[in-house]
Amino acid sequence: MTSDELSGTQQIRPQLTFGLDTFGDVTVDLEGRPVPAHQVIRDVVEEAVVADQVGIDHFSVGEHHRDDFAISAPDVILAAIAARTERITVGTAVTVLSSDDPIRVYERFATIDAISNGRAEITAGRGSFIESFPLFGFDLSDYEILFEEKLDLLAKLRSEGPISWTGRTRAPLRTEGLHPTTERGSLPVWVAVGGSPESVVRAARHGLPLMLAIIGGAPARFAPFVDLYRRSTAGTSLPVGIHSPGFVADSDDEARDLLYPHFKTNRDRIGRERGWPPVSRAEYEREAREGALFVGSPETVAHRIADAVTTLGVDRFDLKYANGPMPHEHLTRSIELYGTQVIPRVRELLAAA
Repeated sequence: MTSDELSGTQQIRPQLTFGLDTFGDVTVDLEGRPVPAHQVIRDVVEEAVVADQVGIDHFSVGEHHRDDFAISAPDVILAAIAARTERITVGTAVTVLSSDDPIRVYERFATIDAISNGRAEITAGRGSFIESFPLFGFDLSDYEILFEEKLDLLAKLRSEGPISWTGRTRAPLRTEGLHPTTERGSLPVWVAVGGSPESVVRAARHGLPLMLAIIGGAPARFAPFVDLYRRSTAGTSLPVGIHSPGFVADSDDEARDLLYPHFKTNRDRIGRERGWPPVSRAEYEREAREGALFVGSPETVAHRIADAVTTLGVDRFDLKYANGPMPHEHLTRSIELYGTQVIPRVRELLAAA
């Protein structure tokens, strides 16, 4: 990517930061044998420690309630990570806010903020799966109102003062307090969006940063959503981030060959549930070349990230580094390459441009 190629795109802001996301995919070992969920959880904590050591800015874990993902209680895992790391932000790739209680969420993350000396954050979303609704006794017919009201309450809780609030989905609050509150006075709360204009405007209306989940197709197609958010938050400097799947190895061929069977296992299982056809190698290669899959050598991934963040004009890039049952050893190597080679190279490319 040359300076001329970058000249027609939005300028990236100087505070660009880099993160890693995982939903705790249940893995296999190097011999292909399934790894139990309790070991996967311990491995995720170790992966976060490595991410902290190699200088990555953010580490986020998701929330699922199904047998192909090990993480159903992200706050517990983040507390363990917070106690073993020094500088990295610890947060959620998504907190399924619709089926949780905003006050409990805020208090749990204020606790993590204390453990981590001010490094906790929340990314709230509706989630891409619905298992938590029947599990916790919520009606799917309330899908929209649950998220809207709970996000409204969570946004108001950031003041950390006595809260009065009234809605349809829970009992009213009358000057209730939070315990504990944070030393810094508020928690960062992002809103995860899959790419609908209504969701983008909702995040802007609540004055919360936007995290776009780009999981398929060319990142450039999300430019209208970034533009809509910027126009809806005119006069502010609220950040926008993007989250995309990927994997880094020493060469392009190694990265693509290692990831493909695990990516296919993950995508085909979800596809069977949702009526999608099985993913083909040709489709996978297309996504790796020009779509939302950031897979390859450090140089290839760095160029693709630099292009995406510059085209969209965003402030943060999070790589969803776990995509299917890939062994812990390969994931750890990917994290090392991302922190020590990819991120410095992206900064070089942007500085040169």
